[in-house]
Amino acid sequence: MELDQTTILLVMFAIMLTGILMGIHIAFAFAVTALIGNILIFGDGDLQEGFNIAMSGLGSVAYEYLRSEVFAAIPLFMLLGDFVNKSGSARDLYKLINHTLKFIPGRLAVATVAGNAVFAAVTGVSIAAAAAFSRIAYPQMRYHGYDRQFALGSVAGSACLGMIIPPSVLLIVWGIIAEKSISQLFMAGAIPGLVLASFFMIYISITATVNPKIAPKFDETAEQSTLTFAEIASGIGIGLLILLIMGGIWGGLFTPSEAAGVGAAGAMVLGVLKGMRAKQLAIAIVDSGKTAAPIMFLLLTANMYAKFMEAAGMSELIRNTFEHYSLGPTGIVIVIILIWLALGMILDSISIILITVPIFAPLTEGFFDPIAFAIFGILVIEAGLLTPPFGLLVYTVKGSIDDKQATLAEIFKGSVPYWILMLVVMLMIWRWPEIATWLPTMMLK
Repeated sequence: MELDQTTILLVMFAIMLTGILMGIHIAFAFAVTALIGNILIFGDGDLQEGFNIAMSGLGSVAYEYLRSEVFAAIPLFMLLGDFVNKSGSARDLYKLINHTLKFIPGRLAVATVAGNAVFAAVTGVSIAAAAAFSRIAYPQMRYHGYDRQFALGSVAGSACLGMIIPPSVLLIVWGIIAEKSISQLFMAGAIPGLVLASFFMIYISITATVNPKIAPKFDETAEQSTLTFAEIASGIGIGLLILLIMGGIWGGLFTPSEAAGVGAAGAMVLGVLKGMRAKQLAIAIVDSGKTAAPIMFLLLTANMYAKFMEAAGMSELIRNTFEHYSLGPTGIVIVIILIWLALGMILDSISIILITVPIFAPLTEGFFDPIAFAIFGILVIEAGLLTPPFGLLVYTVKGSIDDKQATLAEIFKGSVPYWILMLVVMLMIWRWPEIATWLPTMMLK
C-alpha cells in the first residue's frame, strides 16, 4: 500500500518523538526518521531508488552545513566559557560585582543575577551558568544567612539569562536552523536580556526589603575574604573581553564566528595570567570539545530532518490545520507557547529548537517579526527549563550544590517568580516586538 506524504510525515514524527521519550539519542532519532522518510517519499514504490536519492540528499545537507563557518562559533564560545570557568575568573567576577553593591537589599542575590548576566554574555550557556553559580554564589548566600529557597531560586532563575543575553548558543542554533542573521539575533537579545535582568534585581530587592529575614543585611565583618587586586583585575578583564566581543560584532569588525575566536583567545590569555598551564588549558579544550561535538551532530541531523519535513509539507499541513480550526495569529501563538512549555518539561532547549523552529518559524513570519519571534521563542523555551517536573536547570542546580538538605521542590518554588517575570518579558515582546528589533534596525542604518 502506497502512503501519501502527510501520512509518512505524521508516522515519522510519531516514531521520532516515541524514540526520544524512550531514551534514544535525539540525533539518532532525527537521522533515522529523516532517512526512512526520504526513502518512502522519493522512492515512489522503488525502495532502492528511494535509498539512493535519500543518501544523496543527506550527503548534500551534511556538506552544505558542516562547511559553513557559522558552525565554528559554537565550539569556540564554549571553549571561551571553559577557560573563564576553569581559571577561576568567574568567581572573581562574582566577588567584584558583589563588592560594588553594598547598600542594595539582598545584594548577594542581586550580585548573583548581575554575575549571571555577565557570565551569560561570555558563555551563552544557561546550564554552565547554573553549575558555576551553584558552586560560587549559593555557598556565600547561605554563609551569610540567606533563606535556602530564596538563594536556590536566585541561582536557578537568573541562569536563564544565559540563553537570551548574547552571545547565546541558542541564538546561534536558531539562526542556523531558521537561516536568520546571527548578528541581528545577538543584537535583538541585548535589550530584552537587560530588561529581564533588571526585573530580577528589582524583585530581589523588594522581596528582601519586605522580608529581611530571607536576606539579612550584609555584615562586613563576616566577609570571608577581602577583594584582592588580582581578583579586581580578573573581573575587569572579563568585562573588557565582553566589550571586545560584542563591540566587534555590533561595529562590524567581526563576524560571530570571528568574535568567538577572538573571545576564546582572550579568555585563554586571561586563564594563563590566572595561573592556567598547558595541562589545564588542554583539559579545558577537551572538555569544550566533548560538549560541542554532540551539539554539532545534533545540528547536522536536525537539518536533515528539517529538509525531510520541508519535502513532506509539514509547514503546509500545520498551516491548513490552524486555518481549519479558524485560529488567528493570537490562537497560533498561544498554541505554540503551550507546545514549547510542554516540551520544556521533557527536552532540553536545543532539542526543542531543532524539532519545532523549522515548523513554527515559517508559520509565523506573516504576522510576527522573525527576529522578535526568535527572542520570544527562546524566552518561552527557557521558561520550560524551570517548569516541573523535569526542569533541566533545576536538576543542574540540585546536582551542583553541596547541600543535602536542599530539595528539588525548594528550587522549583524559589524559581516561580523568575518564571513569571520571564513570561512577562515574553508578553512584552509579543505586544511590542520593537523591544527586540529596535537595536538591530538602528545598527543596520
